[in-house]
Amino acid sequence: MRQFTSGLVSVIVPVYNRPAMLREAVESALAQTYRPIEIVIVDDGSTDDTASVAEDLGRTNKDIIKVVHRLNGGPGQARETGRQAAQGEFIQYLDSDDLLLRQKLEIQVRGLNSNPDCGAAYGKTRYRYSDGSVAHGAWKGSGVRVAKMFPSFLLGRWWDTPTPLYRSALCEEAGPWTNLKLEEDWEYDCRIAALGVRLHYSDEFVAEVRDHANHRLCKGDAIDRVRLTERARAHKLIFSHAERALIDEASSEMQHFARELFLLARQCGAAGLAEEARTLFGLSRHASGAEHSRGIDFLLYGLGARLVGWRAMGRLACHLDRFRP
Repeated sequence: MRQFTSGLVSVIVPVYNRPAMLREAVESALAQTYRPIEIVIVDDGSTDDTASVAEDLGRTNKDIIKVVHRLNGGPGQARETGRQAAQGEFIQYLDSDDLLLRQKLEIQVRGLNSNPDCGAAYGKTRYRYSDGSVAHGAWKGSGVRVAKMFPSFLLGRWWDTPTPLYRSALCEEAGPWTNLKLEEDWEYDCRIAALGVRLHYSDEFVAEVRDHANHRLCKGDAIDRVRLTERARAHKLIFSHAERALIDEASSEMQHFARELFLLARQCGAAGLAEEARTLFGLSRHASGAEHSRGIDFLLYGLGARLVGWRAMGRLACHLDRFRP
């Protein structure tokens, strides 16, 4: 079992082609009121001057910052490279376009030290639009006190990557990040949620996420085949984590996720991803439970797919979805 340095917070910053934003993200970590910290910058095969910026940051702060270079593999794999290099008792993931507010680590380490039964701490997240304005109130669900991540994470990822601070032992138990290129963070959090982790909440703003015009993997055409393939993989894994957590199929959260699986199955079908559509459709019925899986919508869709194929049925369903209220 890995040994971690007591009290040390490891801030892991994956980056790809964002030199200016990398500086800002790292500066927000260096400005933390909490010590000791280490910052692990993982250059994910950048093709611009990001690598040299990372090295410059490392030279300037050689007692705190370590820089790792790797071939491009996506954000999840870059975070895993950073996690393997980290030595701290606590893990803070920080995407290169986000910021930590000055007292974040101090607030959350104190919360975890005071609550040894909690494996992660979170607080409110601020959202800044690309025009510089700030959204009113806490972003997503980060302003609501929740005792555990499941089952609410089946409704969506209600915090952002910089929001939580994890105990490293919890991340070790959850296992490595996958090679998913989309929804890898949601899948990872649901894997942690399946462990039954308790959360500590601080009613204070702790992080800022920023919209911007630079390349972002989370944006793109909803019917893009590559994106849908990744989302299908992620949803299959998320459902397996929910099953492992024994979430009641009758719960509103599981019923919501079942509907999301069905929608994604229709989108995959429309994009010509027949195998993904068939698998997600089956998982949707399974997640819906014995009674709902015999509903007329499932029966008609399954019959239609067998008659005309998953692609034609998916296209028809996506067309009809436009007219739904």
